Amino acid sequence: MRSAHAKPIIGTTDDILPMARWLLVVAAMVVLIVAIGGITRLTESGLSITQWKPVTGALPPLTDAQWQAEFAGYRRIPQYIDVNGPAGMTLAQYKFIYFWEWAHRLLGRLIGLAMIGGTAWFWFKRTIPLGYKARLLALIALVGLQGTIGWLMVSSGLSPDALDRVSHYWLAAHLVTALFTLGGLVWTALDLYQLSRGQPRAGLSRFTLVALAMLGFQLFMGALVAGQRAGQVAGAGWFRLDAWPLMQGSFVPGGIEWDKGLAHAMFGDPYLSHFIHRWWAWAVVAVLVVMGRRLKAIHRRDVSVAVHIAFGTQVLLGIATIWSGVSLWLAVAHQLCGALLVVATVWGAHTLSRRG
Repeated sequence: MRSAHAKPIIGTTDDILPMARWLLVVAAMVVLIVAIGGITRLTESGLSITQWKPVTGALPPLTDAQWQAEFAGYRRIPQYIDVNGPAGMTLAQYKFIYFWEWAHRLLGRLIGLAMIGGTAWFWFKRTIPLGYKARLLALIALVGLQGTIGWLMVSSGLSPDALDRVSHYWLAAHLVTALFTLGGLVWTALDLYQLSRGQPRAGLSRFTLVALAMLGFQLFMGALVAGQRAGQVAGAGWFRLDAWPLMQGSFVPGGIEWDKGLAHAMFGDPYLSHFIHRWWAWAVVAVLVVMGRRLKAIHRRDVSVAVHIAFGTQVLLGIATIWSGVSLWLAVAHQLCGALLVVATVWGAHTLSRRG
């Protein structure tokens, strides 16, 4: 039987705020891994490490023999032949792409350790508020799922019958799971800040649920576009209207594979996937403008400004990425801003929900 003087397990303000800050630090790590994931994809680095070694893989090759063994493994997969052709690749070039995939996986490991270690620490200290243990365990499970999907994605590009890329469906699942985890981390941190002020946790209203679902679909379509390299199908050239808002000079692009069915056309055809992604964005903009107005109505101009800046920057970066012919750093900035848009929208949804 516990002593009357034993420490309570519901948590005090001094206990709760460190948990909220810890979750926001992990959320920042997820934003960073999304950006590095974009670099990994755009530099064709994702298949440079052909084995999954959860523990020993944290160390890169340290000797010339180890580097040669890793390089030999990469030279055996279809992507090496399809992307590099007869010209091949030098060991120095291989080390460059290896670095980005290794950094991506290392940060994933660190996120997992941060979630498990932080949860274990607060659990041991008996400071996790009532009802939050299950949520923290769910977030840990999401991080684990993210890693599993990541390896399944890589495996899809290693099979002998693979094309020169991973499955765009696995890539979409990988990115969307990361962004869903990011939203969960931010929402839980905001709930904890709210709890530290003696307020109940937030619940989604109908409007905020619709807004988040619409954004989620847009992010899913964006991941499909990235996985199919569909950004290039519109054409390129700065301020060329035939590349944006048109696609190859037409509003609806030609070449859509309608004969394989609507589902394939929407999710497996680069032309229609890109078309949906660029125009569904405006539906998302409309609902986020409404969110911003509702936030201003309750005197949360700061959150409203954050939402407007995030979606405005994201739209401009998307257009610039197309006009540039998918410039590496513009495309990475577009993916990074997508993660920040998730943070801003979750913040807005949380602010509205707790008052509704």
